[in-house]
Amino acid sequence: MPALSYDQVRQLNSYSIFTEEPTRPLFTLANLHKDFYLTDFRNLMMGVTNAATEAAAISHFGRRYGMFVAMQFYMLTSYDEVWDGKPEDLRFAIINEFGIHTLGMYINPNDYRYVEDDEREKVMTDILYKASVIISQLRKTTSISPLVLWENIFGYMLWHLHTLLDNPALSDRAFEDLEMLEDKNIWRYFSDKSLFRNYTSGINPSQLINNPVRKSCCFSKDIPGLLACGFCPIK
Repeated sequence: MPALSYDQVRQLNSYSIFTEEPTRPLFTLANLHKDFYLTDFRNLMMGVTNAATEAAAISHFGRRYGMFVAMQFYMLTSYDEVWDGKPEDLRFAIINEFGIHTLGMYINPNDYRYVEDDEREKVMTDILYKASVIISQLRKTTSISPLVLWENIFGYMLWHLHTLLDNPALSDRAFEDLEMLEDKNIWRYFSDKSLFRNYTSGINPSQLINNPVRKSCCFSKDIPGLLACGFCPIK
C-alpha cells in the first residue's frame, strides 16, 4: 500500500475526494448496488440539490461520481496506482462548494495500490465495468439516458488526458492508456465498442478541449446555483 504524497492528496481534494473520515456520511457506493435503496437515494439527491427534475438530481450525482472515476484513470496514468477499496469504503457526505450543497467523496488512502504493467488492461476494464454497474443502477431511479451519465464521466477524463499528454514526463504513458481506452476490448463486458472513442471520435483530447464534445445535456442548468454547461449541445 503506497503512501499518498501531499501532491496526490491535493489533487484528489481538488476533485472533492477526501482522505479523512466524513463527519456525517449519508451513504456509501455499496448502497447504490441495492435496488431497495434507490428510491431513498433519488429522494435524497432531490433534497440535496433542490433540482427541478429527478433527472437533473441523478445527473448531478453522476457528475460527482464521474470525478471519482476520472481520478482513477488520472492516478493510474500519473502514478501507476489505483484505489482498490470496497464499495462500502467509498462514502458520500454533504459539503458546501462555491455556495451550494453538493456531495463530497471520502476514502481511505491506504486502499491505493500499485499496478503492474501486465495487469494494466485488466485494471482499466475493472474501473469501467464498475462504473457501468453504477450507471445501470442510477437509470433505475428515473428516466435518464446512459449517454448523459457516461458523458458526465468522460468530460473529466478528457481534461485529464489533455494535461497528461501535454506533460513530457507522462505523455508516453498517457498515450498508451488512451489507446487502451479507444480499444473496444476493455469495454467488452457491457459494450461492443469503445464508448470513449465514440465520445471523442478518435480525435486527440487536446484538440477537443475548447470545442463542444457532448451530445447530451448534463442538466446542470436545472440545479439552483449552477449554470448551463459551457458546451451544452441544446443551446
